[in-house]
Amino acid sequence: MRNEIYDTDFVLQKVQPSLLGLMDGSVSTLAPLFAAAELTADAHKAFFVGLAASVGAGISMGLAEALSDDGRVTGRGRPVVRGTITGLATVLGGMLHTLPFLIGDIHVALYLAYAVVVIELIAIAYLRFRYMGTPLAKTIVQVIVGGGIVFAVGLWLGTVGGGF
Repeated sequence: MRNEIYDTDFVLQKVQPSLLGLMDGSVSTLAPLFAAAELTADAHKAFFVGLAASVGAGISMGLAEALSDDGRVTGRGRPVVRGTITGLATVLGGMLHTLPFLIGDIHVALYLAYAVVVIELIAIAYLRFRYMGTPLAKTIVQVIVGGGIVFAVGLWLGTVGGGF
């Protein structure tokens, strides 16, 4: 249960699109990024895969949010604002764990990226708890399990692909 009451418009028009983007960016970019790191063993190539996945996902999510409704019926606010917030948050969510791959050493980059992913997922869980009223333990389990599955799939596909 939330301790504070938040303005419904603020939550619907700013927090929810931000969370949507952060969650999508953080989770949807994991598989391509870590598969590329595993397949290439090259930090800079993995970085550009993560960059492409983050920007592509940001554009896609921003457009999807902006085109989902005009906000009149749902009260979710202006579509362009919601779409921009969602798109930028998606890029941010994807780039946070992509940035470590600017480090030339693939092993250092991977360990740093793993730590960033854990921090991202915990931060998302906290934001869901704080603004959406989701019980903290429940949201941590949901976010960590979901992110963990996508992360494992990315590593697995990178390993399988490396065998070809």
